[in-house]
Amino acid sequence: MNTSIKITLVFFLGILFSNAQNTILGTVTENTNSPLEFANIILHSSDISNSLTGAVSDNNGSYIFENIPAGNYWVEISILGFKTQKSEPFLLSKESVRKVVNFVLEEETQTLNEVVITSSRPVIRQTAEKLIVDLEKSEMVNSNLQDVMKKLPGVIVTNGKLSYGGQRNIRILINGKTTDYMDIASLLRDMPADNIAKIELVQQPGAQLDAEGSGPLINIILMKNVKLGTHGNIKLNTGYNNEFNYGASASLASYKNKLNWQMSTGYQKSTSREDLFLKRQVNNQIYDQATISPYDPTPFRVSGGLDYYINNHHSIGISARGIQTNSNRVASNNTSIIENDISNTLITAYNYDRERTIFSINPYYEFDTDNNTLVLDFNYINYKNKNIDNLYQVGQSSILYDNQRYFQDGNYEIFTYKGDYKRSFNDVFNVMVGAKYSVVDTDSDLRSFTEDSNQGFVLDIDQSNRFLVDENIIALYSKLDTKLGNWLLSGGLRWEDSNTKGTSTNTNETQTRNISKLFPSATITRKLTEEFSANLSYSYRIRRPSYNSLNSFVYYYDPYTFEEGNPNLKPEFTNSFQFSLTYDEQPFFSVNYKETTDVLFEITSQNDATGQAKRSVINLAKNENWSFRAFGPLNFIKGLDGFTGVIVSHNKYTSKNLTPKLDLARWNLIWYTSAQLKLPWGINSELTGYYSTSGVDGQFKHEWLAGLNVAVSKKFMKDQLKVNMGMNDILNRPINGVVKYDNINAEAIVDQSRQNVYLQLSYSFGSKFSRKKSRKEASKEEQNRIKDNN
Repeated sequence: MNTSIKITLVFFLGILFSNAQNTILGTVTENTNSPLEFANIILHSSDISNSLTGAVSDNNGSYIFENIPAGNYWVEISILGFKTQKSEPFLLSKESVRKVVNFVLEEETQTLNEVVITSSRPVIRQTAEKLIVDLEKSEMVNSNLQDVMKKLPGVIVTNGKLSYGGQRNIRILINGKTTDYMDIASLLRDMPADNIAKIELVQQPGAQLDAEGSGPLINIILMKNVKLGTHGNIKLNTGYNNEFNYGASASLASYKNKLNWQMSTGYQKSTSREDLFLKRQVNNQIYDQATISPYDPTPFRVSGGLDYYINNHHSIGISARGIQTNSNRVASNNTSIIENDISNTLITAYNYDRERTIFSINPYYEFDTDNNTLVLDFNYINYKNKNIDNLYQVGQSSILYDNQRYFQDGNYEIFTYKGDYKRSFNDVFNVMVGAKYSVVDTDSDLRSFTEDSNQGFVLDIDQSNRFLVDENIIALYSKLDTKLGNWLLSGGLRWEDSNTKGTSTNTNETQTRNISKLFPSATITRKLTEEFSANLSYSYRIRRPSYNSLNSFVYYYDPYTFEEGNPNLKPEFTNSFQFSLTYDEQPFFSVNYKETTDVLFEITSQNDATGQAKRSVINLAKNENWSFRAFGPLNFIKGLDGFTGVIVSHNKYTSKNLTPKLDLARWNLIWYTSAQLKLPWGINSELTGYYSTSGVDGQFKHEWLAGLNVAVSKKFMKDQLKVNMGMNDILNRPINGVVKYDNINAEAIVDQSRQNVYLQLSYSFGSKFSRKKSRKEASKEEQNRIKDNN
């Protein structure tokens, strides 16, 4: 009897005649805690000279051997580019046990004729649907999410807003689901960067993602927990951003046997500034407006989660989080009305007293085998806003003004049910189907008061409104992925049916909107050579109006500038096409074309009789966006790592029913770079920057923009203590531009606090830990449409 037959008999006889159901499992990572997939894992028996069986690690770096009989064993790991490792011998008893054997591999360095060659994978990778930035494989210096966003190729961060290739409508997801924050600026400031594993810039979302949105999606993937043990982190930060700011956070988590739990809390005293200088002509008068608006929100957050792994295939869990943000903000406004060298001035102040509370709970069930994955997910979100705003005159003025007071209360509830099933038939063919049902109830109550002659406040019925929205959305979707030789094909189809009812209690009117649509998506990838590949992709998407923009309210920011809702808004629809070339899986060159109809467009108009400027959202006929992108790494320069590139885009907006007709078109070029340099004494340094020529941001035509940031970091105490420090927005240049349409002719300067410095200390203890699994929370599109004014 040959050796292989003996091994097989020993293996299966051990299973048949032993009551033991032993399992050997573990993970394979590199020294950055990044999981290694496709590693070869060989199980050896000390009782038999040959290897017993083998496995390959999955995309989480995990492997498992099940139904192993009692005996003496050891495990060997090998993968190209890394040093082979062997475990210490261990004994499996006759009782059922789970033996965990984890590996941390070191990259293999070979010396050939004094030339050092180190195997590594690219930090930035391009697929047909998305651009992937792997932070675990880099030495980028990041303190918060805003630092990370500034290093995404082509993404520009200005005044807490994101843009990419002339597109502003960017949605942010975390592990495939939206954040609990209701505005991007808060998310960028408050989310720490230490536990971010990857960032995906998704330009062509597949059918598994909601069809909501017309711009790119940015999906933040958090590090996954793949090790047993306990992990904790304490973080302190301080800095100067218009004023001194500070914060502290702590987290603790544990994964032992079948139970996985985690909890975290944090408090941040943030500071910033958002100033607007507006000079516009009204008939023969010049309105010179200056608004200085410091901003100091104080978010407090607490979260926790519990996962229970019933067995190797079934798991259940629940997570919850709460966030409370308070903001007391006083903005000052100075308006000078100049005519024939005679100036009249009105000085007012705007006091914002705002409180926002967010609570979410998310139970789930997951079934997972090698070929089948089923996830059932429920999510409940509750947002509450309580705002008290006072707009009042300061001192004496030659212009009469009646003080205003606003009470804004909002309550938003989202119930979402979601199920996803994925079947992998083999290495080259898999299918995914899913369904989602969401119910959204919103209640926005705006009460406006005007001060009378007796210094009492009287309700202004015309400017007050309570607006209720009830919306139901059901979605069914499927996606197929296959490989045919050098071709990779992916196709998906998503059907969404939404029913929206909006009721205005002020006018006692109800409007309904029903939309039933198919949203196809497809990608094709062809491997041209060993290094070059070509990708072609298409997607069709919808962007619904935000709930607040549907409210027919009137809200003043200063005596001569206000915002008005529009209950007649329709959703916009976008066809998107992209062709790209990649070199060694890294982006090289791409062309993207998007055509959007019924564009949700923020327009500014002016009433010459009152001198007031109004901002509201309307539907424009069409927007066309062309984008040409080129990308290149910087590692050809000795000692330097990072990337650089350019984006050339063309934005064109055209109207159909506006009088006069609105036509806006502008070319724009953006150059960006992110360079990392290893300094002596183990110090990592980083320089990021961008330059943008003039362009259009909706109706606003801006001049050239530029940004520059520098940061350094160093680790101490066996890498447990990490120190980050740096300076952001070194170039002291605001955003300058003009707004010209019909009778409005305005020059605008949008300013923010710059040249801010920060220092962050982070101490980690215990074994490396973060979440073991990531699931897609189902309520992402509804949350994105809820905004507040913080």
